[in-house]
Amino acid sequence: MDTVLTILKQAMAAHRIGNLTEAERLYQSVLRIDAHQFDALHLSGVVAAQRGDYRDANRLFDQALAIDPRSAPVHANRAFALKELGQFEAALSSCDKALAIHPDDVGVIANRAIVLKALNRLPEALACFDRALTMRPNDAEMLNGRGNLLMIMSRPADALDSYDRALALRPEHAEAWNDRGNALAALKRFEDALASYDRALALRPDDARTLSNRGVALTELRRFADSLASFDRVLAVNPDHVEALNNRGVVLVELGRYEDAFADYDRILAMGEHAEALNNRGNALVHLRRFDEALASYDRALAVKPDHTAALNNRAGALVAMGRWEDALTTYARLLAIQPNWAEALANRGNALMELKRHEEAARDFAAAIAADPECKYARGKLLHARMQGCDWSAWARESALLHDEVKRRKPCATPFPFLALSDSPTHQLLCARAYVQDKCPPSPTPLWRGERYSHDKIRVAYVSADFREHATAYLIADLLERHDKDRFEIVAVSMGGGDAPSPMRARIEGAVERLIDIDRMSDNEAACLIREMEVDIAVDLMGFTQGGRPEILARRPAPVQVGYLAYPGTMGAEYVDYLIADRFVIPDEQRAHYAEKIVFLPDAYQANDSKRTGSPRVPSRGEAGLPPDGLVFCCFNQSFKIVPDVFDVWMRLLRQVEGSVLWLLDGGAPAVRNLRHAAERRGVAADRLIFAPRIDVDDHLARHALADLFLDTLPYNAHTTASDALRMGLPVVTCAGSTFAARVCGSLLRAAGCPELIAGSPADYEALALTLARNGEMRTAIRDRLIRGRSACRLFDTDRLRRHIESAYEAMWQRSQDGLPPADFAVAAID
Repeated sequence: MDTVLTILKQAMAAHRIGNLTEAERLYQSVLRIDAHQFDALHLSGVVAAQRGDYRDANRLFDQALAIDPRSAPVHANRAFALKELGQFEAALSSCDKALAIHPDDVGVIANRAIVLKALNRLPEALACFDRALTMRPNDAEMLNGRGNLLMIMSRPADALDSYDRALALRPEHAEAWNDRGNALAALKRFEDALASYDRALALRPDDARTLSNRGVALTELRRFADSLASFDRVLAVNPDHVEALNNRGVVLVELGRYEDAFADYDRILAMGEHAEALNNRGNALVHLRRFDEALASYDRALAVKPDHTAALNNRAGALVAMGRWEDALTTYARLLAIQPNWAEALANRGNALMELKRHEEAARDFAAAIAADPECKYARGKLLHARMQGCDWSAWARESALLHDEVKRRKPCATPFPFLALSDSPTHQLLCARAYVQDKCPPSPTPLWRGERYSHDKIRVAYVSADFREHATAYLIADLLERHDKDRFEIVAVSMGGGDAPSPMRARIEGAVERLIDIDRMSDNEAACLIREMEVDIAVDLMGFTQGGRPEILARRPAPVQVGYLAYPGTMGAEYVDYLIADRFVIPDEQRAHYAEKIVFLPDAYQANDSKRTGSPRVPSRGEAGLPPDGLVFCCFNQSFKIVPDVFDVWMRLLRQVEGSVLWLLDGGAPAVRNLRHAAERRGVAADRLIFAPRIDVDDHLARHALADLFLDTLPYNAHTTASDALRMGLPVVTCAGSTFAARVCGSLLRAAGCPELIAGSPADYEALALTLARNGEMRTAIRDRLIRGRSACRLFDTDRLRRHIESAYEAMWQRSQDGLPPADFAVAAID
């Protein structure tokens, strides 16, 4: 016995000074003498655990517990070994046995917290950490572990507090500085995160995890060169560091260096199928608009990891970009079955449903996204837009107020185009556009055009659009393109897709320009490089933030002069759009400050029109159009989302005051029809006094305007092309001029059509004017006759006059650029 005790003491002494090999040899000597010596079994198990041999450690602990089943230290050490073996339920049982014997063992309580975290029993794990910290409040390691748990619980602000407490106790805790950086990154405080990572690297300069995290923060800050340097430092130490290769690939995609990105992903895939690399490789292919290959990459990622939610989300996004919306919904359903409360995925599915015009379902998804994450980007604006598409005004006042409050706080809460119909504040529209540009399409740090002067015989003008097809923009612009002076201007159409199917309008556009170039399958960078290589003098974006627009192309600055025109009636809030073509009515002097672009003021209405359009020669009967045989016909053929409750209130009061009248609206789908009829009934108007016009061929649609008596405009988003259509067909239009570009277009058109008396300055005046015209048939007839007689001569439809004004504007822009002068406001002199 004395020999056993002597050897045991020698073993324990070696163990204390960290000589594990000697300690283990001596413990084994004891066990050869006495195989049931409890301390030797227990401590030999501890040595095995310290060596990383947890299975052997567990065997020795079991033997010790067979001798003394109430040994709390053995249960505690066994729990640690089982945890390291991934046997978490058994580890939890051992923790509980140890605590049943010694309830206040802080180490066991902390270990139990880690085990519960591994079992995803997160609230219980947090309770364990908090209990342990009440007994040992100055344990920096435990505070750091608590912070890591809170990060898993998506509570980064609380995690940050825990890390700060840990670092106050141990400022040299490199791991805590790194983890603190992760919390700050989760809070979108990337500059602060970067500082925290730098503190960690000052303590551990070559720590790959921190360097990689630092690179991710720099990527978020769009400091791509610094980000690459950080990832390169990781790869200098470990060339096969998968996370660094993967993240570097993401940065290379941002820089347009796709082949280099693919090389990084291929290095990872050479080591084996890697779901995250395959997902990011798919993203790079989407950037290149190689959608079929992207789908194949996402499918490979999902074969490796079927529940890879990011790959599912990105796969669905690629399907949306391909116009395969039903297939996208199937993928979103699979994704949301795994992660039902993922706000981003819910919002993305809402986007796909909007494309399918399933607005009520889309609204439910946007509402669910906001419930899951009140900060979900753009969900609040899209929710309100989806409801407006269906004329669901049940939460109009509250949702509109919330949205405007977020816009004022410069939050990315609304995409700019739908917001035009939600706000009559040019200040708010500028804030909305700037927030969107900063988030989605900021200016490139490496512009393609860098001040070169081109020497061309003609000024090269490229019109850029996705709507060179049967679309309102094409109907407006085609005549202008045909009439351009081809001796002075080289006119190119750059088609971003959507218009490549054969159609009469597509053929007309192709015949009007010297070249039509399709960039649908080019990446934004490739398209911008092509415009730069063509040495375009003036790039005219006909899209802005409308559907199908790609402002990311102009963000790369491919042309010396970049202009916004026609389709988007407002500011883009982007420094890379030099000019906005307007007129002094749509942008009055008192609102000038709310536009980021320099303004080109045309002398007449800014809007181009086609002087050749006349509509079908056959006018349908009232019965064929679904209208009653008698009574006044008010009409509004604007899209449903432009109809807001205040304007609808005016319309219903007019119907009540004009006996036998009806309101003829464009059919916006079953929900809009149902909701508008219910809204009419609630305002004391029979539902059948609202008549809904089906969508038909554009020439037939123009012809049926003859059946209406008075067009009632909307506010804050006026009739634009629809107003021109009505005026072309001799239909009087009553408008109310608001404060924004979109709210003043109809007034501009009426002035150019020679009917300024139809512009009201307030909602009350609008209502009074409409009622006067409704009751005065002679006045309406006089206006109709004036419009029809003046159609060939009025400035609204004098396309050649507009052509000369726009060409004068282009020459002035071009000359300033040639002279090295910055863009500036200017007015084009009228050419009579």
